[in-house]
Amino acid sequence: MAGWCAAFSAINVVTDAQTPQQQLQTEWRVDGIFARTSGVEAGFGVSVPSGIYVRTGLVTGLGIGRHGAEGRTDLLSRFSLDPFRQSRWALYGAAGISGRYRTREDGGSHAYLLLVVGLEGPLPLGQTGGWVPIIEAGLGGGARVGVGLRRGINARR
Repeated sequence: MAGWCAAFSAINVVTDAQTPQQQLQTEWRVDGIFARTSGVEAGFGVSVPSGIYVRTGLVTGLGIGRHGAEGRTDLLSRFSLDPFRQSRWALYGAAGISGRYRTREDGGSHAYLLLVVGLEGPLPLGQTGGWVPIIEAGLGGGARVGVGLRRGINARR
């Protein structure tokens, strides 16, 4: 019995010593949305793990369109093909819904299906955390192209 207690105590010490995983991942980005009326938006996003390969998040953006201010809210899930950072650059796909908020002259506010393909870059050399570059292209209220920086997670994407 004493042997089992010692074994469980040793397991607890090992798990407490492990590096905790960052649950909340943030990003800053700039997106161009090209449609009948186009716009450019700066955005901020947060995401949380929904499994080993998937992160679910929310992105909000504000910018300028042809006839004035515009904005958007994206709710999406991102599927990473390299969740454990085994490669320097990793391909991912995302899907969700997007709400675009525009002036009446630019077509008004509407909800759209969102499909994105992206590439996430490496962590800074020799570091276990930091900001990584992202490049995206997709469809959702028009053709989209985006670039940004996402908070890198130790040993995860």
